[in-house]
Amino acid sequence: MSLLKKANVLFMIFAMTMGLVACGDKVTISVNNTDGEDAPAQRNKYVIATNTLFAPFEFKNNSGEYVGIDVDLLEAIAKDQGFTYELVPMTFNEMLQALASGQVDAAMGGISITDERKEIYDFAEYYLEGGIVMAVDAARDDIKGYEDLAGKTVAVAVALGTEAEAFAESIKDKYGFRIITFDEFNQVYNDVLEGNSQALFEDYPVMGYIISQGLEFKIVSDIERKTPYGFAVKKGENAELVEMFNNGLENLKKNGKYEEILNTYIQT
Repeated sequence: MSLLKKANVLFMIFAMTMGLVACGDKVTISVNNTDGEDAPAQRNKYVIATNTLFAPFEFKNNSGEYVGIDVDLLEAIAKDQGFTYELVPMTFNEMLQALASGQVDAAMGGISITDERKEIYDFAEYYLEGGIVMAVDAARDDIKGYEDLAGKTVAVAVALGTEAEAFAESIKDKYGFRIITFDEFNQVYNDVLEGNSQALFEDYPVMGYIISQGLEFKIVSDIERKTPYGFAVKKGENAELVEMFNNGLENLKKNGKYEEILNTYIQT
């Protein structure tokens, strides 16, 4: 990899990292529907927590605005269904704790739907499925699947301690590759683009976002270990908000807005 290309990679990673810096301030977003006569009238204002440390789901752009899959979907659904909300940025743990204690009405911040969480929260229909994918340098055409990794001296780069590492470990013997682990994600990306490792494993939405930001990778596998992400409320409360979210999400899928939002942040 050329020095210019490596410098561009490092700059991209730095820029994305800076975009993940969260602030503790509250952001009030009021959304009123003016696009259609069939949408329900404005019903209520809700306090909704989000996790601002998880691009591409939610993060601050260069203008200091909160954007991302979750933020854009929530705004579009609120507009479609005619409700308003106050978006409260928190860390992931703070978000879940605030929801469980009733300090907020709902939470939407890259929350995986699990059986354990279903005991505490009620979830709307999932709006995105995450999971693990394999990616390679976009210029390569010789690796199109796991079977192409057989016999490689250095085959896969993964970040230490992640679900991606666990998945790679689970299939390495079957496909005959060796794993190299790193402490930092930028080391993973650089090692593959420099040609030392032949591929990497990463969470699908994160990998898709990295590609959309100009890093020269391509995804060459199906999504493995799929994990649905959901909009959550405290168990037994705010059922009307869950219903509005579901109805709005269905409408966004029908009118193409859902796909438009995903394509803004995830590319393959």
